Amino acid sequence: MFENEKTWMRFVENNSTDEFHKNFDNAIDKAQKDFGKAYPMIVGGKEIFSDDVFQVRSPADKNIVLANFPLATKDDVLRAIETARESFYKWSLVSYKKRVQIFREVADTFSQNKFSLAAIMSFENGKNRLEAMGDLDESIDFMRFYAEQLEINEGFSKETKSASPNEKTRSVLKPYGVWGIISPFNFPSAIAIGMTSGALITGNTVVLKPSSDAPISGFKFVEQIYHKLPPATINFVTGAGSIVGKTIIESNMVDGIAFTGSKEVGMTGYSTFETTKPRPFISEMGGKNPTIVSSSSDVEKAVDGVMRAAFGFSGQKCSACSRVYVQKSIANKFLERLVAKTSALKIGKPWERDAYIGPVINDAAVKKFQRAAEIAKKDGIILCGGSLVSDEQHKDGNFVTPTIVVHLPKDHELIREELFLPFLCVEEFENFDEALVMANKSNYGLTAGIFSQDKNEIEKFFEKIEAGVTYANRAASATTGAMVGAQPFVGWKDSGISGKGAGGVYYLLQFLREQTQTRCE
Repeated sequence: MFENEKTWMRFVENNSTDEFHKNFDNAIDKAQKDFGKAYPMIVGGKEIFSDDVFQVRSPADKNIVLANFPLATKDDVLRAIETARESFYKWSLVSYKKRVQIFREVADTFSQNKFSLAAIMSFENGKNRLEAMGDLDESIDFMRFYAEQLEINEGFSKETKSASPNEKTRSVLKPYGVWGIISPFNFPSAIAIGMTSGALITGNTVVLKPSSDAPISGFKFVEQIYHKLPPATINFVTGAGSIVGKTIIESNMVDGIAFTGSKEVGMTGYSTFETTKPRPFISEMGGKNPTIVSSSSDVEKAVDGVMRAAFGFSGQKCSACSRVYVQKSIANKFLERLVAKTSALKIGKPWERDAYIGPVINDAAVKKFQRAAEIAKKDGIILCGGSLVSDEQHKDGNFVTPTIVVHLPKDHELIREELFLPFLCVEEFENFDEALVMANKSNYGLTAGIFSQDKNEIEKFFEKIEAGVTYANRAASATTGAMVGAQPFVGWKDSGISGKGAGGVYYLLQFLREQTQTRCE
């Protein structure tokens, strides 16, 4: 029976959090020994190094060179696609039971090494200790959950009724072929592994392109699994999106795409990929996620839930809360507590024990923050934040302050557009129906939360909110933290294309197509 990994929660339950931190400290020491290492691409079952490389630096301290990865050429990508195509038939005939066994083995290996992998991630993309461990937990959960789903459904092969007495018929779901997997920096293990596992475990072959900001975590997965598979079943290609991603999406030899990233890139890729022939394109494309705080709410719970959802991992989650609608009668109290708690959050190097707010991922994110802060000062009122952190300890990293803005004009760009930053816009409302209209007035529909002790308001919220992942009174986080197997992660409207959630029972179906087999006697 599948169980979530829940590493931090288990240490808390066992009253052994000091042991967690001791293990993490040891893993940090170990991770530093590999700084500056040269990593290969993996194509056709072989590790390929190159003299033409790009450096991966820590966003928390850009003096730290973590790794050197090959800059793939178009020919490298085409070779990966071709070899994946050649390997497809052999891998597709491997029994589902064997595929299940392989993924459970890799999940167990990840579980045994999760502190080391989480420590690497803290340096690589700036997640604090708990966020990094949560990312690893989710990676492990995806592998085990999808293995169980394949097992429960007996490889998605099912006998159907017979059309006539001399016929026996089955419905069989079969893999498509080669899948391109294009993964983001913010969950460099969980999302890369989740999408790749969905494709691989169902019998497809894969070409994986990780984010150039955070490719080490994806490599660690491919490194563990590729030698357990027929050569070229999984290929790992690094480099510029304008070359690697573009070549994958433009190739007629790719049979499906799984992508996580911005709406602009996702929709451009989708329209390009579907130009020549119909093919599956699974895309999760961000959000502008609202939380409604009603006058009947427990204000402390609401403050905690909003703060964690808005500023966890510096707002760099597609599920992050970036809009709050608070009822006018409690707005002052809510904002006072929210500003106080937000201002007290510890900004620091993410691998340090007490750091809550780490860096944003790169210089482009810093510039985007600066622009948003300038606009907010001009068109609204910044209650806290709005500045860079440039003291001696943080000057070499991409550190910005968690920011809360009020009194922006209705439909302002900061309220409409996804920023992917620790940037929260708060608006007031008079009545609950008005709040629902405001919450739904977005092209996005990924996550949404409500805080209320009025059962009618909660029911109306669930009936009318236009979002795929919804929560009521969740102090742990108003809009983030979906658990594999419990809360399928799915976007509505401009937040997603497929309407099927990662970590849910319908996810694997997207990587398969149905074949009816009738045998006559």
